[in-house]
Amino acid sequence: MLKRDGKARPYTKALDGGWGWMIVFHFFLVNVFVVGMIKTSAIFFVVFQEEFESTSEQTGWIGSIMSSLSIAAGPLVAIIADTYGDKTVSILGAFLISGGFLISSQATSIPFLCVTIGVLPGLGSAFLYQVAAVLISKYFKKRLALCTAIARSGMGLTFLLAPFTKFLIDQYDWTGALIILGAIILNLVPTSMLLRPIHITSNSNSDIKDEGSSSSASGPEAECGAETSHCNKPRESTIRDYTIQKPGQPSASLTDSQNQNKEFNDGPDRKRLLLTTNEQSFDKKAVLCSCKQYLSFISLLKNPFFCIFTWSLLFSRLAYLVTNLHLVAIAKTLGIDMMDASYLLSIAGITESVSQIIFGWIADRNWIRKYHYYKSYLIGCCITNLFAPLATTFPLLMTYTIFSAIFSGGHLALIMPVLVDLSEESVTHRFYGLAFFFAGIAILPGPPIAGWLHDYTQTYVGSFYFSSTCFLLSSVSLFFIPLAERWKKQRLTRRKEDCNQL
Repeated sequence: MLKRDGKARPYTKALDGGWGWMIVFHFFLVNVFVVGMIKTSAIFFVVFQEEFESTSEQTGWIGSIMSSLSIAAGPLVAIIADTYGDKTVSILGAFLISGGFLISSQATSIPFLCVTIGVLPGLGSAFLYQVAAVLISKYFKKRLALCTAIARSGMGLTFLLAPFTKFLIDQYDWTGALIILGAIILNLVPTSMLLRPIHITSNSNSDIKDEGSSSSASGPEAECGAETSHCNKPRESTIRDYTIQKPGQPSASLTDSQNQNKEFNDGPDRKRLLLTTNEQSFDKKAVLCSCKQYLSFISLLKNPFFCIFTWSLLFSRLAYLVTNLHLVAIAKTLGIDMMDASYLLSIAGITESVSQIIFGWIADRNWIRKYHYYKSYLIGCCITNLFAPLATTFPLLMTYTIFSAIFSGGHLALIMPVLVDLSEESVTHRFYGLAFFFAGIAILPGPPIAGWLHDYTQTYVGSFYFSSTCFLLSSVSLFFIPLAERWKKQRLTRRKEDCNQL
């Protein structure tokens, strides 16, 4: 099936407002319910460990699978969204998460939970999050960093969600808590109806580049976007054969066209011939579009900007996941009460929300390139986690949580703006999908490895150092962006010289 995007409204530039604020509202709620619940899974981590008497390594696979699939399913989301539309994919994601939580209330073992809380909500999170993140990048350009930060600040409502989840567990046990949380997720179904498609075109009906970003200087090669930009909006084209003909002699194509028109108009099977021709034409376009989608994913692997971003994203998500999943467990080993430990998640959520909005606004001032901000926040996360083992009391652990949330909020707010700067607008969905796919696959063993370190050493110090190392490796790749820009300029110069010689 080939997507027909006739309902997408064409605009010559991003709205930077208008209906785009409804997309921001939906994205905000996605961060509240989806990302917030993923973060509060740290509470369920301790509950499941006690309920099923499992090790940290075994229980870690639940959150690992869910977090991994929530970003690794990127290419699948891109293909389904291109076929069925963003609205349908988003609604499907809400039902997957809600259904997964409902079935999990009947769980009897850790492997059962790996499927019902790991696989189903993981896929649903990917469907909801990627669609909203990509669509918001189409509605906003000049204020993209700020709007993304406002939407992502929804995860900061974890300061309400964490104590609320603990309250539900105390009142209704973990089974009742999962059923109630699954019902709350269904609120994303009506908000998904707000996802109105938009198509940015120039005066010549072709995709335009992001004028507010630095993609002209730092984006992937333009020919990659040109090869794939029309895959989702197939156009009717005429294939002409150039033949040598004598002066005064009618061309073969014109003669054939006249004969075909006469036969078509006079023949008895006119409607059947027309229907068959249209079906064959549509099938050919569908096959061509599928081939272009596949080739567009392959071409990204040759793109240095894609490799740089994916490397950075891979290690940053791995480090962020490990520290968040184990924060409550770390507090428990220090003798801190579970309710007080949930307050750590609350403080982290509030701090992340505020820092994302502030750093998003700063990035939109364009005082320096956005990836420089992004790089500095990653280094800040690295240093914070390096000194985290010194947090052996509740006040010190609270201090670590605040500083970690400040830098985490900064780098989380700039993931999408940096991605847009390094990619062409026409391939944002594929760039996002494939980058998060590799990151999701790579972070899958992250929490189990951190859990194994705890089981082996009986302390979470190794988890802190593991997270710090990953943040450092994440920032290293961003130092190669100037080299990639220089390579791109040299390649474009050679192409221009070749064209001039021809």
